[in-house]
This record gives sequence, C-alpha cells and structure tokens, in this order.
Amino acid sequence: QVQLVQSGGGLVQAGDSLRLSCATSGRAFSSYNMGWFRQAPGKEREFVAGISWSGGSTYYADFVKGRFTISRDNAKNTVYLQMNSLKVEDTAVYYCAVDRTGRSRRYSRVAGDFGSWGQGTQVTVSS
Repeated sequence: QVQLVQSGGGLVQAGDSLRLSCATSGRAFSSYNMGWFRQAPGKEREFVAGISWSGGSTYYADFVKGRFTISRDNAKNTVYLQMNSLKVEDTAVYYCAVDRTGRSRRYSRVAGDFGSWGQGTQVTVSS
C-alpha cells in the first residue's frame, strides 16, 4: 500500500507561483503513473495533471496547460506540481494520487482509476 504525504500550498495572490510536493515511502513508487487532482467547494474532484511512471510523459487538463508543470523524482519517491500564473479560479484543495493501472499508457484522467490519495493541500488564490 502506497501512502502519500503532501506539502506546499497556501495563500497567494493572482499571478504568483506555488509548488506542491507529494512524497511516499512506498518502494513501488516508480511502478506507477501519478496524478494531481483538485476539488473546489461545491464541485467534483477534477483532473489537473498526470505523469508516467518514468517521467517521460506528462498530460494536463486544458485549463492548466502552459501554467502548471508536473514532474517526479523517483530517487526521492516524490512527485511535484509547479503552479505558475495562478488564477483565482485555481483555488481548491489539491490531491495527489496513484494511478492504479500502474504503468498503463492509457494515462487515465478519471478519479476512479486512482487510489492512495494524499491528505489534500489547500491552495487559495486571491485577486
């Protein structure tokens, strides 16, 4: 069972940057594609970004393309989400999770395919 611990987040102004981290002590970290999701109040959890097990492929929701970057360091068992040019509408709780399909090239964006969710990190962007 992979356990994920998130860090980062906070309160920033529109246009600022933040970096989220998601670390695990699980030995199988490099066996899985990983993803970041977010959930705003009153809304469903939505896909933000994903990265393949090797880090060689990344995929994003249209609303963050060009602003957010997902990366991973398998030696440190950590995945990151660099968020630039933040907007008020990016305000949400952000979650990292493991793609339970493992190394599938399907690169799922569906929350139901993910598990071992991190504890969530609040990101608040003020105008």
